[in-house]
Amino acid sequence: MFRSYNTFTFDQGFFGFFYKILRPIEWLMTYVMVWCHKALTFIGFNDGPGVAWALSVVILVILIRLLILPLFIKQMKSMRRMQAIQPKLMKIQNKYKGKKDPASREAMSRETMKLYQDNHANPAGSCLPALIQSPVFATMFYVLSAVPFIARGTHEPLGAFTKEVASEFEKTSFFGLRISDNLVTAQGAGKVVIVVFIALMCLAMFYSQFHNIRKNMPRASMNGQQYKMQKMMAYLFPVMYIFSGIAFPFAVLIYWLTNNVWTLGQTLYQVYHMPTPGSPAAEEKKERDYKRESARRARKGLPSIEEEELAKLKELEDEARSGKKVSRQREQPRRKRRKN
Repeated sequence: MFRSYNTFTFDQGFFGFFYKILRPIEWLMTYVMVWCHKALTFIGFNDGPGVAWALSVVILVILIRLLILPLFIKQMKSMRRMQAIQPKLMKIQNKYKGKKDPASREAMSRETMKLYQDNHANPAGSCLPALIQSPVFATMFYVLSAVPFIARGTHEPLGAFTKEVASEFEKTSFFGLRISDNLVTAQGAGKVVIVVFIALMCLAMFYSQFHNIRKNMPRASMNGQQYKMQKMMAYLFPVMYIFSGIAFPFAVLIYWLTNNVWTLGQTLYQVYHMPTPGSPAAEEKKERDYKRESARRARKGLPSIEEEELAKLKELEDEARSGKKVSRQREQPRRKRRKN
């Protein structure tokens, strides 16, 4: 377990140094949560303060995800380009496989860089947004985990979380258990609620990764080492969260479940609307686009896609037989000259 009753270990060693650097973000998060709580109680959630605090955690996650949405879009596009060029990248690697002389290494590096440049792909493009957003979520985890210690007076007040506010946060209940409880401290049905939240959290994480691997990777890359590693990670990470979720306070579980559900929805949207070229999802999108275009043409009485293609082929055949090039550009109307 990452904490004892009186010692908050996130303030010690490397973690302590790391979270001191992030202190301004921690302060801002506490104020956002308190403001959200006040707004929710003002509009009628004052009969259930636990609900208001739980929803303030959910709103904070949503606000953060909206703020970093441009980074996620950039990350998705970068991953899409990298996945699309994986077959070509594997060809280059196989071409120089076993060749360790300097000339071969230089040629492999040159061809790889040219492939990245020609396709506007950056290997670090999918990692940089994650590195930027990781401190934000680490800070949120720190704030929610520190609340019980602030309430007991073993941790100094943090931003808007004074001892009184932290005590109110810790003592409020939601789904029959305190928002600061974990699986060990929860009683009766509260343990069942925490188990359900851990299961949903892990399932959302697993399916978002599994769906992306199964649907959004080029078929040519589905037999490579990278595919096997990503598939293994899709099974491994949720299992790790099962064990760590036992020690998480219920507020942190609310945060992780909201975050993972958002990621799942984002993944489903990406795979459906922005699939990687050559992937099963791209084939499905192509078929959907074909049906949609065919239906649109039928509604407007336009020629079907097949009829249009046949008309173009016939035009090319006529052009080849006559030996004259048929202009397909629309001619501008010419004004007749008036006689003087």
